[in-house]
Amino acid sequence: MSLNSVKQLQTLNMMMKEQFDAYPVESAMVLGVAGGNGLEHINTDKYRIVYGVDVNENYLRTVERRYSQFNALKCLCIDLMKDASFLPQAQLLIANLLIEYIGYAAFQNVVLQTRPQYVSSVIQINTDTVNWVSDSPYIHKFDCLDEVHQQMDGEKLTVVMKEIGYSKILEKSEPLPNGKLFLRIDFQHLS
Repeated sequence: MSLNSVKQLQTLNMMMKEQFDAYPVESAMVLGVAGGNGLEHINTDKYRIVYGVDVNENYLRTVERRYSQFNALKCLCIDLMKDASFLPQAQLLIANLLIEYIGYAAFQNVVLQTRPQYVSSVIQINTDTVNWVSDSPYIHKFDCLDEVHQQMDGEKLTVVMKEIGYSKILEKSEPLPNGKLFLRIDFQHLS
């Protein structure tokens, strides 16, 4: 993800900084936290608690070691497809490159469970829907993802979020060197 021909890691890191800084909140939840890319942007003066959620315990142990200086960070091992009811509430929900793997309905369920005021999501828009994984020496490590990956559509995401009471407040795209782009769409609960 960090190769110059891909630049997904760097782009997502910059976008996550913007997400953490965007709204007047004290709590956040990062879904699919993986190795913790972007967590260094947690402002400890602003955030009382930040939940890092992932289904992979090894990822979470790495995150806990890597970011042990953040007392506000709490890692949770939760399968979003099966156990969303165990998620705590948070004012800001960050879901980057995650909805593609759990689908719109499961994402709606997660949002309804966590009841955030703001949802900030990054989805990958693929111009090549067959070869959606970026070309790199590691391309075959991702072969198994074809079974769970779904193509994303910003308009459809906006519609499914509106169905559960969220209105789009921001749309911003970041082009990637390989012809793909990251589309950030933020939503606010209609109170």
